[in-house]
Amino acid sequence: MRPFCLPLLGLLLPSLPALAQPQSENLLQSLPPGYKIDYQLQQDSLLMTEMVPAAQSAQHWDEMLTTQVFHGLKVATPQAFRDIMVKQWDFACPGSAYDVVADGRENGYPYALWFLACPNNPATGQPENTWFKTIQGHDSFYVIQKAFKFSPSKAQLLPWLHYLRSVQLCDSRLPASRCPPSTN
Repeated sequence: MRPFCLPLLGLLLPSLPALAQPQSENLLQSLPPGYKIDYQLQQDSLLMTEMVPAAQSAQHWDEMLTTQVFHGLKVATPQAFRDIMVKQWDFACPGSAYDVVADGRENGYPYALWFLACPNNPATGQPENTWFKTIQGHDSFYVIQKAFKFSPSKAQLLPWLHYLRSVQLCDSRLPASRCPPSTN
């Protein structure tokens, strides 16, 4: 995997051995094998990155991985964000369902992991199944989501659940949430 971090500055920086230790608050996330970054948006306090399989695009996809960083958003909790998303999906997609996968703390940060399903997305006419991970940082709020326009099998889903669990937030300023040392 090609790792990258999403620092508070909102740039994608490769986490290569030659680079120094990440500074401040950073989202540590790897670009999955076979995926490409196909779309990025930086607007006001939002940084959004959409990643798709190499043969797909952000406009035409069956699977997509999206990361959103809301710079400066400190009052939202992962559970409150989930509750809002559940209500929005329920309104936008009749018959939608959700399930909580996990809530807790990772590396000192509150997080939530959950699943939303839309049996027939009115915008596409296809099902959409999405797993979300949200992390409440000290400087920003982070949303990572893996979406499928089909119902993935357990074999297709398990690596993505492991992937979502691997996405971590760290902060060089906080002893309890230190970023991992760079390898030389």
